[in-house]
Amino acid sequence: MREASDGRAPGGSAPAEPAGQATPAPAATAVPPATVPPATVPPATVPPATAPAAWVTRGLTLQYPGASRPALDDVTLEFPAGRCTAILGPNGAGKSTLLRLLLGTLPPTAGEALFEGREASRWPRREFAQAVGVVPQLEEAAFPLTVRELVAMGRYPHLGPWRREGPADRRAIERALDSCDVTSLADRPLGTLSGGERQRARVARALAQEPRALVLDEPTASLDIRHEMAIFELLPALCARGATVLVITHHLNLAARYAQRLVLLHHGRVAADGTPGRVLTRALVESVYGWPVAIAGHPGPGPDTGVPQVIPLAGEACASMIAQGDAPDGSDG
Repeated sequence: MREASDGRAPGGSAPAEPAGQATPAPAATAVPPATVPPATVPPATVPPATAPAAWVTRGLTLQYPGASRPALDDVTLEFPAGRCTAILGPNGAGKSTLLRLLLGTLPPTAGEALFEGREASRWPRREFAQAVGVVPQLEEAAFPLTVRELVAMGRYPHLGPWRREGPADRRAIERALDSCDVTSLADRPLGTLSGGERQRARVARALAQEPRALVLDEPTASLDIRHEMAIFELLPALCARGATVLVITHHLNLAARYAQRLVLLHHGRVAADGTPGRVLTRALVESVYGWPVAIAGHPGPGPDTGVPQVIPLAGEACASMIAQGDAPDGSDG
């Protein structure tokens, strides 16, 4: 069955790299401009032109005790400073394990993960928290907090246990609340919010840190379309101010539209690394996810016109592909 498109970005990108290998990111697909007013985006320290990659991994491997195979296997990558990289892959691909290793909260079995030239696990935690903001996938508040109190916790790495908020801290908190559309919820207890509202508050807390790098693990889980898009619109705006952004997501299409680079993991190894046009090909997506798809360019309008979008097939179309022997081996997904 003929695919809807050849999976190439406008201009005809090359095929995806072989699994297990990673290369420096090629020229990036144009990133849509943010609609968030510049005044609402927290500032970031702009890295000098000669700055090294924010994160570097070399032969990074992690095998959990009792596991039959590594959760992450010989992963070598560079995450450029001031760019947005999306980490993709099916459940169990190693995305969350990679995240924990990049944050230095898990010791590798082999290899190393460096942040700004230093092993992530060797950074003093307070200094690392000043540099890196994190939005976890799941989190429960240990004690009752209002939204503003939660967001204000983002200033803790800068204040320490005894310093009171100053004018700069209050401005950072207000900007973060506004960026995530939770200003009207500032005095609400977290326990009274919906899952999506709590998630936006957690993103705001990370923005209040004003970090040099931001790591988001499924940041749009439970969000409606408007707020999902608003969070993704923030990402290129933050990069434009010098921040490095890593986002783990299952939203292949939004990742293609907003990230300059995609890293696709499969069984703990790098299946592909590059621009959306090089990574989101029909053959590669079907092989990794074990499901028949079509690839079509985004219809626009806007600067993301033509960016590859993944369309999972279903019903008669899916049955037809299976009957023709054109569907991938589902056991590989």
